[in-house]
Amino acid sequence: MTKIIYFIIIVTFIDTFIQLPVMTPYAISLGATETMAGLIIAVYSALNVAGNIAGGYAVDRYGRKPVLVIGTVLSAAVLLFYPLAQDAEQLLIVRAIHGIVSGLLIPCVFAIAGDHAAKKSTKPMAYIGAGIGSAAILGPAAGGILASRGLTDAVFYSVAVLFAICIWLTVKYVSESFKERERDDVAGAPIIELLKHKKLQQASLAAFALMVSNGTLAFAMPLKAQDLGLTQASAGIWLSIFGVTAVIIFITKLNKIYDVFTSEKLTGTGLITIGLILGLIQWISLPGIIPVLMFMYGIGFAFIFPSMNQMVTDMSNKATRGKAFGIFYSFFSAGVVAGSSLAGFVSEKAGLPFTGGAALILTVSLLFIFIGKLR
Repeated sequence: MTKIIYFIIIVTFIDTFIQLPVMTPYAISLGATETMAGLIIAVYSALNVAGNIAGGYAVDRYGRKPVLVIGTVLSAAVLLFYPLAQDAEQLLIVRAIHGIVSGLLIPCVFAIAGDHAAKKSTKPMAYIGAGIGSAAILGPAAGGILASRGLTDAVFYSVAVLFAICIWLTVKYVSESFKERERDDVAGAPIIELLKHKKLQQASLAAFALMVSNGTLAFAMPLKAQDLGLTQASAGIWLSIFGVTAVIIFITKLNKIYDVFTSEKLTGTGLITIGLILGLIQWISLPGIIPVLMFMYGIGFAFIFPSMNQMVTDMSNKATRGKAFGIFYSFFSAGVVAGSSLAGFVSEKAGLPFTGGAALILTVSLLFIFIGKLR
């Protein structure tokens, strides 16, 4: 069953990553301004926040499997509406609905993964990170290639098919990891108590900063490729490089780094790294240097992703894990809102989308370090 959950996590993140090189040009082709395009990207994550919180409560109250089935069904359905959008306003509505339904799914799959991680001595969060990295490799490259060939609709239909496979696998093979008798026996903590936990605060800040960077890349990297006279496929390849780098770290002996350093140290180092890389991309005019910077970004991503997820797993139990991951991923979603919105605004006003994202990430990095020093 664990392999099936890994597959569902990969599909869930392909749903996000495949649209990185596609959504901004698609929105502009429907008549959106740069600011409206940023809003279209951001609204998905803004409403993801509500879905994350609701999904977190639901998986702790009703169990993991029912929410997983509902989330995959609704995600598959909403993807079919993207090609039907006739203008930017209709695309905004579809993105909003997509944000709500996908928000139900994320805390569920990570609660299940956390349930299994808590029982084993392996590095399951690193393997999940490999799955996310695989999505980061396949998604942007596939999205960029399809869009450059005029097949933008195929981006949405292909992911809908993958979610249909997830529905079948969930119904047939996934068992409930938090059974009803456990839900009756284990006391949960209210959300306000969870928010006081230092590890959850740090992990949530890391999630916010990581997705500020992804939101910035989602908006600005296709435009960077255009400015350099390259195609959307180039942007997709650049975005995939960090995923390749991260996967190598996750699945090879390099993953011993997670045994040598604490999750907090790895996360803090990674945050500073991705902030500096974004700032550098803004001023690069030679296309050949961008792949090198994305390689370094991949190292930072590899430091952050498994580590911050492990922090949430460590501070929660089965009765609180859904809510903890719901809170955590609401900050994740808020980071995309901040990243893409800030990038769109700064791009329109000053032409410096990467610089704005870098400044915000480095500020959050300092706050992460400060919280870590509190007793």
